[in-house]
Amino acid sequence: MKKIAVILSGCGVSDGSEIHEATLALLNISSNGAAYQCASINGVQTRVMDHSTKKEMRETRNIMVESARIARGEIVDISQISPKDYDALIFPGGFGAALNLCDFGVNGGEGTKVNPAVEKLIKDFHAAKKAIGAICIAPVVVARALAAHKVKVTIGNDASTAAAINKWGAEHVNCSAEEICFDPNNLVVTTPAYMLARDIASLNRGVEKLVKKVLSL
Repeated sequence: MKKIAVILSGCGVSDGSEIHEATLALLNISSNGAAYQCASINGVQTRVMDHSTKKEMRETRNIMVESARIARGEIVDISQISPKDYDALIFPGGFGAALNLCDFGVNGGEGTKVNPAVEKLIKDFHAAKKAIGAICIAPVVVARALAAHKVKVTIGNDASTAAAINKWGAEHVNCSAEEICFDPNNLVVTTPAYMLARDIASLNRGVEKLVKKVLSL
């Protein structure tokens, strides 16, 4: 049975993993006969949001503790994820990917840095020729980590984010919510998801295609 590592960045669209995207990724992995293991960073979130008011809260939360809400407690530190034990990586979106897995949401542009543990994980899977999937805004993490390999990704059609990706040396490809972008040279699969999707049904069609493509690789 194929086993996929799903990398979470918290719990909630504004400061962690987007819950619909994460849940649908897990559902589609399981529905297609594969297993998954959720993993995250054991560290402090960049910010904490009140999702009912859209305002920042004056408190601190742990990224892995929050991610465990989505994983139903079945979560490990990303240091325990290795390409020798897993067939692929998948990164759900949510702004936590741009805040906690990298700092694009804070610094943006050419100064963006990927969390060292996350960058190592991506590069290790890439070197092992294992597939990497990224959803919504999460492709910025992969694009930054693999920019030297001229990786092709999509985040939909947002001009400023696409421009930043291209400046890194990666390549952005415009896609609709229900499409995927596949880079055969780097075995990277991305989809816009809620960057463009208007509802959860449309979202799922893109996520389903991404998961099936990742599993086929």
